[in-house]
Amino acid sequence: MLRQLVDTDVPALEELVASERVYRYLPTYLFEKQFDDMHKMIRELYGSCFPAKESLILGVEVPGDGSICGLAEYYGLRDDAHKISVGYRFLERSWGRGVASKTVHLMVEYLYTQTDTQIITASTMIEDLASARVLEKNDFIRTARGVEEDWGYDQPTIADKWFC
Repeated sequence: MLRQLVDTDVPALEELVASERVYRYLPTYLFEKQFDDMHKMIRELYGSCFPAKESLILGVEVPGDGSICGLAEYYGLRDDAHKISVGYRFLERSWGRGVASKTVHLMVEYLYTQTDTQIITASTMIEDLASARVLEKNDFIRTARGVEEDWGYDQPTIADKWFC
């Protein structure tokens, strides 16, 4: 289930943000990484970031559990092109359980059935084979390999571009 983040999600968010393994294949400037206080992050996310259409970050909850196991993000909205990008990150204890694949499926299904989105994109570091597999399972097609992008590191990040 994808849902709005709430204050009771703070312990899971703190665990997520503290994990170097989770963020090793992700940009350095992700919204949640800009805050020391996750309560403030949640307020800012839904107070300014979402209304400005910069990004929508939702918690991923496995039904019956009550707590989040990761984040699903819609970003880079281009209304004029009916295009948006998706991203995700999960607590290590959720890895290998199919949660990422199901999350991307829900994201894509929502965009194509409930909005006027016509193009969904994603980017992965070329080393991130697990994320590449998640996208492939959800009918994304790699359209460019080894593209230099600015992900906030000292050197350009070499990434693959995906379309669905």
